[in-house]
Amino acid sequence: MEMKHEDGRFYFEDNDKMIGEITYSTVKDGVVSIDHTYVDDNYRGQGLAGKLLNAMLDFSDLKGLKVVPVCEYAKAAFEKKPEIRFLLADNYQELLKGEN
Repeated sequence: MEMKHEDGRFYFEDNDKMIGEITYSTVKDGVVSIDHTYVDDNYRGQGLAGKLLNAMLDFSDLKGLKVVPVCEYAKAAFEKKPEIRFLLADNYQELLKGEN
C-alpha cells in the first residue's frame, strides 16, 4: 500500500485500487480547502485517514499554505488538535460560509 500525490489529492492504492483519498482545492493565493476525506470500508480502522490528513498538513506547511477545513474529518481534527491550528486560514470561518 503506497500513498501517492497528484494535484488536488493525496491517495492510497492497494493493488492499483484507490482505497483512500483526501482532496483539496485552491481557495485563493496561499489558501487551500480540505474538501473530502474517504477510506474504503474494507480499510477503515487502520489510520489511513489520519495519514492522509498528516500528508496534507505537511504539504500545506511546506508550501506555506493556510487551510480551510471543509470536510467533517478535517474540521474534527482541527478541533481536537490545537497543535495543527497554526495552519488555519485567519478568516477560515468566513471562507467556510462562502462554501455553502
